[in-house]
Amino acid sequence: MKIGYRTLKTAIGTPVAISLAQWVGLSNFISAGILTILCIQPSRKSSFLSAWQRFVACASAVVFSCIIFEIIGYHAISIFILLLLFIPATVALKATPGIASSSVVMLNLYGSGHVTLSLIGEQFVLITIGLGTGLLLNLYMPSLENKLKKLQIRLESNFSHILYEYSLYIRDENEMWQGNEIAVTEDILVEAKQLVIRDRDNHLLRNEHTYYNYFKMRERQFELLKKMLPLVTHLPKTDAIAIKIAGFFERLSKAVHPGNTAITFLEELKELKREFHAEDLPETREEFETRAHLFQLLHEIEEYLIIKNKFKKSDVSHWKKRKIKIN
Repeated sequence: MKIGYRTLKTAIGTPVAISLAQWVGLSNFISAGILTILCIQPSRKSSFLSAWQRFVACASAVVFSCIIFEIIGYHAISIFILLLLFIPATVALKATPGIASSSVVMLNLYGSGHVTLSLIGEQFVLITIGLGTGLLLNLYMPSLENKLKKLQIRLESNFSHILYEYSLYIRDENEMWQGNEIAVTEDILVEAKQLVIRDRDNHLLRNEHTYYNYFKMRERQFELLKKMLPLVTHLPKTDAIAIKIAGFFERLSKAVHPGNTAITFLEELKELKREFHAEDLPETREEFETRAHLFQLLHEIEEYLIIKNKFKKSDVSHWKKRKIKIN
């Protein structure tokens, strides 16, 4: 059984908050632990937002409780009227997540049977300890760099495999591929986007996020890869130009990498398109359909490369020194 950071923070923060509230001498010290549990969030940004929403809701709960309980009395009907008025007010204040936290304060005041200034002050100390403990613990967030890097490696491996399978399909050498990598790639992109959002929310002063832009770029490329699938799997026949295109796809499959030498493949593609247009006109319906599929395929792969070329400044010279071609 794996224990996550959020669980660990909750386990540490709850007794700390209760101990602090007890040490200060608060009568409802248990409530501090409840407020801390509700304040623990998965990112720094959500933690600050959550703490603010809960503080606003709790402060509002004190005001509403004092008015309702002192006017109507400490009866069950008072709770009904209080919630009936308080919840819409909380929604209007955009502090809805704080409703559960504020109910702790309401019930503390209701249980006292009489509201005094010292009791009100005690509730605010309680709120400060409970929310403050959770907020301090949430300042530490583990780095997601390694997880994102692993997802990047898996994603590029899948891209490489998909491109290679496309080259085999064009050559009519492989009709057994089930396309599992496409489904897996979709899952990787969903997971990566969730992690990137969390990581971005953990860096409050950083507007740009490298991995956010990277996975966004790969997502756009993946949409094009999916559009290519029916073109390569339903190619009517294989001719000389199709074999050349298959070779291009195979070379491309060996060149999927975070860097950018897409310009070299765009130049190669330009030459391939010239050869395509220089071919004799198709004579049969089957040849015409084949050419149409191949022409569309060249257009899609060109868009694929352009997306990468726009994403990052070309570093062809760097990778040539390492004798690695990448896209």
